[in-house]
Amino acid sequence: MDIPVNWFIDWFGSPYYHQLYFNSNDSEAGIFITRLVDYLHPPEDSFLMDAGCGKGRHAILLASYGFDVTGVDPSFENVDEAKKYETDKLHFFQHDMRLPFWMNYFNYTFNLFTNFGFYKTKREHANAIRTIANSLKPDGILVSDYLNVQYTENRLVHTEDKKVDGVNFHLTRWYDETHFYKKITVNDERLKEPLVFHEKIAKFTLGDFNDMFTSHKLQIQEVFGDYQLQGYNINTSPRMIMVARKI
Repeated sequence: MDIPVNWFIDWFGSPYYHQLYFNSNDSEAGIFITRLVDYLHPPEDSFLMDAGCGKGRHAILLASYGFDVTGVDPSFENVDEAKKYETDKLHFFQHDMRLPFWMNYFNYTFNLFTNFGFYKTKREHANAIRTIANSLKPDGILVSDYLNVQYTENRLVHTEDKKVDGVNFHLTRWYDETHFYKKITVNDERLKEPLVFHEKIAKFTLGDFNDMFTSHKLQIQEVFGDYQLQGYNINTSPRMIMVARKI
């Protein structure tokens, strides 16, 4: 199947993406952010970045603790929506993380909900890691939340139908040696015809991330396996939440 190289720009900026994944999970997101803040204990004067912020859900939650938070996303539509919530300590910018951003500025950077793995080449992924690493101050912390490849392979649901707020989503999932794929067909009675979107996510293991991080002076300190921050197990953990320090 010929999936557009920059599929994530259109899909992540679509209101249907947020309707499918986020509209019903705000409470889970709040609990996850609370646990991260309790675990990390950022000083009150910390500067935080949400890399791949979408419409600002996680950034808004982080800013509610009083931190200075900057959200960055490649979608103009997402950033336009997020900017409605800007304050003197909450900022949003349209930016492609493959390109340099602010240098040695942030104490913490968050990359959540598998907001990585969708570029075409290893070089592009490395560039995104480099941008994140360079944006952190020395001893700065990256929290990277990614799917667990082994768990996802073993429990993949190949076809699924979901109805969310009156819209029907038909999901088709599959994988090969290097990627997970998803076809999303949106059936909305307000549309003249169904819309079709795709996802293509690279199979990065913990070892892969360790290599990428090490190349940019990021050292993994801890790995959690779910949003409750329980220990990581390659077979039973749905997530791979890595906490890395810039050395």
